[in-house]
Amino acid sequence: MSYAAIMVYVDIDGLPEQRVRIASELSARFDAALIGFSGRATPPSFVSEGVVIEEATEADIARLKAALAAKGAWFRGISGRPDAEWRWQLDFPTEALASEARAADLLVIGKVKTSHVPYGLLAPGKLVLNAGRPVLYVPDGVATLGADHVVIGWKNTREARRAVVDALPFLRKAARVSIVEVHREKVHAAPADVNDLVRYLARHRIAAEAHGIRHREGSDADDLIQFALRQKADLLVMGAYGHSRLGEWIFGGMTRDMLEATPICCLLSH
Repeated sequence: MSYAAIMVYVDIDGLPEQRVRIASELSARFDAALIGFSGRATPPSFVSEGVVIEEATEADIARLKAALAAKGAWFRGISGRPDAEWRWQLDFPTEALASEARAADLLVIGKVKTSHVPYGLLAPGKLVLNAGRPVLYVPDGVATLGADHVVIGWKNTREARRAVVDALPFLRKAARVSIVEVHREKVHAAPADVNDLVRYLARHRIAAEAHGIRHREGSDADDLIQFALRQKADLLVMGAYGHSRLGEWIFGGMTRDMLEATPICCLLSH
């Protein structure tokens, strides 16, 4: 298994050069097609006192279409891939990108800019839940992704197992792979599921080392991030939303905390 097509989200209002370059580098590394995508919804019509009021005029829509099409030229120039494919939709970005994910093996996204206008906002959590593809989250300030040392944030859940399989192309090329499980209590030996994962990866010709770390303070995401930083890892792999998304966002959870705090790239699967 490898990645045959990589899709990167390009904000129509932003200049995500680093994200696009990382996606382009990954497409070259995996000999994959590169696809850029952008989306923006138009404000809907509404009825006031029996009169239909158009929020977006035909001229507004024409300008938006032109801007989305022009972003493709910018994308190809930054990626250095004149053969790269460019797609866009007049739709809400999260829903549109989740739909377009059918054409790719991996989605590359970045940090969401705070805004009260929903028409151009991408919601990473919702995307991870609905895309049916692994999502590579690239934080601001990350210029390259060597993925030389990959850390797997492990918990024996469906989502984590899915994430390991989705990350196999990265794991095969990594110089070092660490499996990290955060414990709330002291553990004297690696649990059976961790040993099984080490053996599973070995059968894929991937050497992995297991680590159990004791939770100290803050969130489990903080523990995992700090381990990765100490070990100079540059890619985290983890399952997303092992509990209900509503429960995670109300009470706090690993996925939300990781998206808010990680300074290194993170591959998320659901």
